Amino acid sequence: METRPPLPPFTQETAVQKVRAAEDGWNTRDPQRVSLAYTAQSRWRNRAEFVTGREEIVGLLSRKWVRELDYRLIKELWAFGGSRIAVRFAYEWHDDAGNWFRSYGNENWEFDEMGLMAVRHASINDLPIKAADRKFHWPLGRRPDDHPGLSDLGL
Repeated sequence: METRPPLPPFTQETAVQKVRAAEDGWNTRDPQRVSLAYTAQSRWRNRAEFVTGREEIVGLLSRKWVRELDYRLIKELWAFGGSRIAVRFAYEWHDDAGNWFRSYGNENWEFDEMGLMAVRHASINDLPIKAADRKFHWPLGRRPDDHPGLSDLGL
């Protein structure tokens, strides 16, 4: 069976590790790779879209990253207990016309005993921003360890 450490029940330290691992995965913008962190029948609510299973997750993420260009994400632990973690996040991206956005949201996660995410509920709002107002300036990919997090950026 697949495992994805750290495993529940989470401590402060392991919850922070799990959140950073999720952030790092999503910053690859590789739908197939990201889908492997979820159970084969993971259930998602992402905005107004409901998906079940890795194949539908790959489809949703593929559509997302065709539309949301130069995507950079920061996640931050909000709360945890047992097999559940709540995060807040922000990501910056632009559309094909060059319009920039910062998308803010909250996610509620539930993990199985193997550390795979079985349930994900995401609420997301998009704020148009000027390119000059961007705060996420690292090269595409993993956020550098010395780059400020959401709280440090006042987000």
